[in-house]
Amino acid sequence: MALWRTLFGITGDPSILQMSLRALIVFILTLVLLRVGGRRSLGHRSAFDLCITVLLGAVLSRAIVGASPFFSTLCAGTTIVVLHRIIGLLSIWSPLFDKIVSGSARILVTDGIIDRHQMRAGLITDTDLREAVNKKMGTTDIKEVTKVVLERNGELSVFAKPDPNAPKPP
Repeated sequence: MALWRTLFGITGDPSILQMSLRALIVFILTLVLLRVGGRRSLGHRSAFDLCITVLLGAVLSRAIVGASPFFSTLCAGTTIVVLHRIIGLLSIWSPLFDKIVSGSARILVTDGIIDRHQMRAGLITDTDLREAVNKKMGTTDIKEVTKVVLERNGELSVFAKPDPNAPKPP
């Protein structure tokens, strides 16, 4: 037990060697936890996924610097990843639960007409909308757009009107 305390600095301020060993263990545990948590946790597909990433980083950093008890902090990080996994599985099994956790997409523009109610609900400004259209289509003319969707992850998907001069498929 004395060797353990010496290596990891369970009490008091950790030395450089102790912090380095803690960092190594936290790094390995984080890799394992992210693999267990699945690729979703890395994709930041929703506020839920981003929340998990921020929480995990905040909690595990405390283990490295000795701000919280080492093993308790590792257990807390593991709990966060397990909860993420459980909530992800519940979201797969229940569309209602998925909607509560991750929200739903909002259609902001249909056939060149802006839905102001959906814009306000999604906290999207006209400038945000025009920037997305310009970035994806090279124009700021909303009339050129069939649809703009505010996706659950906060991205704007822009769909152009079909080109009437484009060749028709056979």
